[in-house]
Amino acid sequence: MATDPQRPTGKPLPRWSPPPFPPHEVFEGRTCSLEPLTSAHAEGLFVANIADTDGASWTYLAYGPFASASDYAAWIEANTSGADPQFYAIVPHDTGVASGVASYLAIVPERASIEVGHIHYTPLLARGVPASEAMYLMAERAFDLGYRRYEWKCDALNAASRAAAQRYGFSYEGTFRHHSVYKGRNRDTAWFSITDTEWPAIHEAFVRWLDPSNFEGGVQRTRLSDLTRPLLSAIDPGYSVAE
Repeated sequence: MATDPQRPTGKPLPRWSPPPFPPHEVFEGRTCSLEPLTSAHAEGLFVANIADTDGASWTYLAYGPFASASDYAAWIEANTSGADPQFYAIVPHDTGVASGVASYLAIVPERASIEVGHIHYTPLLARGVPASEAMYLMAERAFDLGYRRYEWKCDALNAASRAAAQRYGFSYEGTFRHHSVYKGRNRDTAWFSITDTEWPAIHEAFVRWLDPSNFEGGVQRTRLSDLTRPLLSAIDPGYSVAE
Protein backbone atom coordinates (compact mmCIF):
# COMPACT_ATOMS: atom_id res chain seq x y z
CA MET A 1 0.00 0.00 0.00
CA ALA A 2 1.36 3.41 -0.99
CA THR A 3 2.05 5.98 1.72
CA ASP A 4 2.55 9.70 1.57
CA PRO A 5 6.25 10.32 2.34
CA GLN A 6 5.30 13.72 3.82
CA ARG A 7 3.21 12.11 6.56
CA PRO A 8 4.77 10.42 9.59
CA THR A 9 4.11 6.72 10.12
CA GLY A 10 4.91 4.23 12.85
CA LYS A 11 8.10 2.23 13.03
CA PRO A 12 8.07 -0.65 10.51
CA LEU A 13 7.87 -4.15 11.98
CA PRO A 14 8.95 -6.28 9.00
CA ARG A 15 9.46 -9.54 10.94
CA TRP A 16 6.46 -9.25 13.24
CA SER A 17 3.69 -11.83 13.25
CA PRO A 18 0.76 -12.25 15.65
CA PRO A 19 1.56 -14.23 18.81
CA PRO A 20 -0.36 -17.39 19.69
CA PHE A 21 -3.34 -17.39 22.01
CA PRO A 22 -2.01 -18.10 25.52
CA PRO A 23 -2.23 -21.77 26.47
CA HIS A 24 -4.48 -22.35 29.47
CA GLU A 25 -2.16 -24.45 31.57
CA VAL A 26 -0.36 -24.53 34.91
CA PHE A 27 2.79 -22.47 35.28
CA GLU A 28 5.13 -22.48 38.22
CA GLY A 29 7.09 -19.87 40.12
CA ARG A 30 9.40 -19.99 43.11
CA THR A 31 6.68 -19.22 45.68
CA CYS A 32 3.42 -19.97 43.88
CA SER A 33 1.69 -21.77 41.04
CA LEU A 34 -0.99 -20.51 38.69
CA GLU A 35 -3.59 -23.14 37.87
CA PRO A 36 -6.55 -22.88 35.48
CA LEU A 37 -9.43 -21.86 37.75
CA THR A 38 -12.12 -24.50 38.31
CA SER A 39 -14.95 -24.94 40.80
CA ALA A 40 -12.63 -27.25 42.75
CA HIS A 41 -10.78 -24.12 43.91
CA ALA A 42 -13.94 -22.52 45.32
CA GLU A 43 -13.77 -24.01 48.81
CA GLY A 44 -10.19 -22.90 49.41
CA LEU A 45 -10.87 -19.43 48.02
CA PHE A 46 -14.02 -19.03 50.10
CA VAL A 47 -12.27 -20.07 53.32
CA ALA A 48 -9.32 -17.79 52.54
CA ASN A 49 -11.78 -14.91 52.19
CA ILE A 50 -13.36 -15.37 55.63
CA ALA A 51 -11.04 -12.75 57.16
CA ASP A 52 -12.51 -10.21 54.72
CA THR A 53 -15.56 -9.90 56.94
CA ASP A 54 -17.09 -6.85 55.29
CA GLY A 55 -16.34 -7.91 51.70
CA ALA A 56 -14.31 -4.76 51.07
CA SER A 57 -11.93 -6.56 48.72
CA TRP A 58 -14.81 -7.06 46.26
CA THR A 59 -15.69 -3.35 46.05
CA TYR A 60 -14.25 -2.76 42.60
CA LEU A 61 -15.23 -6.08 41.01
CA ALA A 62 -18.49 -6.52 39.13
CA TYR A 63 -19.33 -9.66 41.18
CA GLY A 64 -18.93 -10.95 44.72
CA PRO A 65 -18.74 -11.37 47.60
CA PHE A 66 -20.23 -14.85 47.68
CA ALA A 67 -22.41 -16.13 50.51
CA SER A 68 -21.06 -19.68 50.38
CA ALA A 69 -18.44 -21.86 48.75
CA SER A 70 -21.16 -23.42 46.60
CA ASP A 71 -22.21 -19.97 45.37
CA TYR A 72 -18.60 -19.24 44.47
CA ALA A 73 -18.31 -22.60 42.69
CA ALA A 74 -21.49 -21.89 40.73
CA TRP A 75 -20.14 -18.51 39.63
CA ILE A 76 -16.88 -20.13 38.51
CA GLU A 77 -18.72 -22.78 36.51
CA ALA A 78 -20.93 -20.16 34.84
CA ASN A 79 -18.27 -17.55 34.06
CA THR A 80 -14.82 -19.03 33.58
CA SER A 81 -15.13 -21.72 30.92
CA GLY A 82 -14.60 -19.44 27.92
CA ALA A 83 -11.31 -18.62 26.23
CA ASP A 84 -11.42 -14.92 27.17
CA PRO A 85 -11.22 -14.11 30.05
CA GLN A 86 -8.78 -16.91 30.87
CA PHE A 87 -8.89 -17.39 34.64
CA TYR A 88 -6.21 -18.70 37.01
CA ALA A 89 -6.16 -19.64 40.67
CA ILE A 90 -3.06 -18.47 42.54
CA VAL A 91 -1.76 -21.20 44.83
CA PRO A 92 1.09 -20.32 47.24
CA HIS A 93 3.51 -23.20 47.64
CA ASP A 94 3.62 -22.83 51.43
CA THR A 95 -0.10 -23.61 51.82
CA GLY A 96 -1.00 -25.50 48.64
CA VAL A 97 -4.43 -23.85 48.75
CA ALA A 98 -5.83 -21.36 46.24
CA SER A 99 -5.95 -17.90 47.81
CA GLY A 100 -6.21 -15.54 44.86
CA VAL A 101 -7.54 -15.21 41.32
CA ALA A 102 -6.36 -13.37 38.22
CA SER A 103 -7.02 -13.65 34.50
CA TYR A 104 -5.88 -12.73 31.06
CA LEU A 105 -8.58 -10.87 29.13
CA ALA A 106 -9.01 -8.60 26.11
CA ILE A 107 -6.71 -11.05 24.32
CA VAL A 108 -6.13 -9.74 20.78
CA PRO A 109 -3.28 -11.62 19.07
CA GLU A 110 -3.69 -9.66 15.83
CA ARG A 111 -2.74 -6.52 17.77
CA ALA A 112 -0.38 -8.39 20.11
CA SER A 113 -2.30 -6.90 23.04
CA ILE A 114 -3.38 -8.65 26.23
CA GLU A 115 -4.70 -7.49 29.60
CA VAL A 116 -4.39 -8.79 33.15
CA GLY A 117 -7.48 -8.36 35.29
CA HIS A 118 -10.18 -9.93 37.48
CA ILE A 119 -7.52 -9.73 40.19
CA HIS A 120 -8.85 -10.69 43.61
CA TYR A 121 -6.48 -11.46 46.46
CA THR A 122 -7.77 -12.92 49.71
CA PRO A 123 -6.34 -11.66 53.01
CA LEU A 124 -4.11 -14.76 53.07
CA LEU A 125 -2.42 -13.70 49.84
CA ALA A 126 -2.53 -9.91 49.79
CA ARG A 127 0.86 -8.18 50.16
CA GLY A 128 2.80 -11.46 50.26
CA VAL A 129 5.58 -12.45 47.87
CA PRO A 130 3.35 -14.92 45.97
CA ALA A 131 0.90 -12.09 45.20
CA SER A 132 3.60 -10.14 43.36
CA GLU A 133 5.27 -13.18 41.82
CA ALA A 134 1.94 -14.18 40.28
CA MET A 135 1.81 -10.84 38.46
CA TYR A 136 5.40 -11.32 37.32
CA LEU A 137 4.66 -14.83 36.01
CA MET A 138 1.64 -13.68 34.02
CA ALA A 139 3.52 -10.76 32.48
CA GLU A 140 6.52 -12.96 31.67
CA ARG A 141 4.30 -15.52 29.95
CA ALA A 142 2.61 -12.83 27.84
CA PHE A 143 5.85 -11.28 26.63
CA ASP A 144 7.51 -14.67 26.07
CA LEU A 145 4.61 -15.54 23.76
CA GLY A 146 5.30 -12.41 21.72
CA TYR A 147 2.71 -9.90 22.96
CA ARG A 148 3.82 -6.29 22.54
CA ARG A 149 1.38 -4.59 24.91
CA TYR A 150 0.34 -5.75 28.40
CA GLU A 151 -2.57 -3.81 29.91
CA TRP A 152 -3.92 -3.11 33.39
CA LYS A 153 -7.24 -1.32 33.81
CA CYS A 154 -9.09 -0.43 36.99
CA ASP A 155 -11.76 1.82 38.42
CA ALA A 156 -10.11 5.23 38.53
CA LEU A 157 -11.18 5.50 42.19
CA ASN A 158 -9.39 2.27 43.14
CA ALA A 159 -6.29 3.79 44.70
CA ALA A 160 -4.85 0.43 45.76
CA SER A 161 -5.05 -0.97 42.23
CA ARG A 162 -3.51 2.17 40.72
CA ALA A 163 -0.61 1.99 43.17
CA ALA A 164 -0.14 -1.75 42.54
CA ALA A 165 -0.02 -1.20 38.78
CA GLN A 166 2.78 1.32 39.13
CA ARG A 167 4.62 -0.84 41.66
CA TYR A 168 4.60 -3.64 39.07
CA GLY A 169 6.00 -1.31 36.41
CA PHE A 170 2.86 -0.30 34.50
CA SER A 171 2.79 3.24 33.10
CA TYR A 172 -0.37 5.32 33.50
CA GLU A 173 -1.87 6.25 30.13
CA GLY A 174 -5.04 8.15 31.01
CA THR A 175 -8.62 7.76 32.18
CA PHE A 176 -11.66 6.82 30.10
CA ARG A 177 -14.57 8.76 31.60
CA HIS A 178 -17.96 7.04 32.00
CA HIS A 179 -16.33 3.91 30.59
CA SER A 180 -18.78 1.40 32.09
CA VAL A 181 -21.45 0.70 34.69
CA TYR A 182 -21.19 -2.02 37.33
CA LYS A 183 -23.05 -2.76 40.55
CA GLY A 184 -25.37 0.08 39.59
CA ARG A 185 -22.69 2.77 39.58
CA ASN A 186 -20.49 4.64 37.14
CA ARG A 187 -16.93 3.57 36.42
CA ASP A 188 -14.26 5.85 35.05
CA THR A 189 -11.44 3.52 34.00
CA ALA A 190 -7.74 4.23 34.49
CA TRP A 191 -5.50 2.62 31.86
CA PHE A 192 -1.94 1.40 32.42
CA SER A 193 0.41 -0.64 30.24
CA ILE A 194 3.83 -2.22 29.84
CA THR A 195 5.26 -2.58 26.33
CA ASP A 196 7.68 -5.19 25.05
CA THR A 197 10.46 -2.58 24.85
CA GLU A 198 9.97 -1.72 28.53
CA TRP A 199 9.61 -5.29 29.76
CA PRO A 200 13.32 -6.35 29.84
CA ALA A 201 14.16 -3.69 32.46
CA ILE A 202 10.98 -4.41 34.44
CA HIS A 203 11.70 -8.13 34.22
CA GLU A 204 15.15 -7.52 35.68
CA ALA A 205 13.61 -5.50 38.52
CA PHE A 206 11.29 -8.41 39.37
CA VAL A 207 14.14 -10.92 39.22
CA ARG A 208 16.22 -8.81 41.60
CA TRP A 209 13.30 -8.33 43.97
CA LEU A 210 12.24 -12.00 43.95
CA ASP A 211 15.78 -13.27 44.65
CA PRO A 212 15.74 -15.11 48.01
CA SER A 213 18.69 -12.98 49.15
CA ASN A 214 16.34 -9.98 49.12
CA PHE A 215 14.29 -11.56 51.91
CA GLU A 216 16.83 -12.39 54.58
CA GLY A 217 15.05 -13.03 57.84
CA GLY A 218 11.71 -12.83 56.05
CA VAL A 219 12.00 -9.06 55.58
CA GLN A 220 12.55 -7.49 52.16
CA ARG A 221 15.78 -5.52 51.89
CA THR A 222 14.76 -3.66 48.74
CA ARG A 223 11.17 -2.83 47.82
CA LEU A 224 9.93 -3.63 44.32
CA SER A 225 8.77 -0.03 43.94
CA ASP A 226 12.33 1.16 44.60
CA LEU A 227 13.38 -0.82 41.52
CA THR A 228 10.48 0.09 39.22
CA ARG A 229 10.10 3.77 40.13
CA PRO A 230 13.26 4.88 38.25
CA LEU A 231 12.08 2.94 35.19
CA LEU A 232 8.70 4.67 35.18
CA SER A 233 10.35 8.04 35.72
CA ALA A 234 12.52 7.42 32.63
CA ILE A 235 9.43 6.59 30.54
CA ASP A 236 7.40 9.53 31.85
CA PRO A 237 9.30 12.50 33.36
CA GLY A 238 6.02 13.61 34.94
CA TYR A 239 5.56 10.29 36.73
CA SER A 240 4.34 10.39 40.31
CA VAL A 241 3.36 7.54 42.60
CA ALA A 242 -0.41 6.99 42.73
CA GLU A 243 -1.92 7.52 46.17
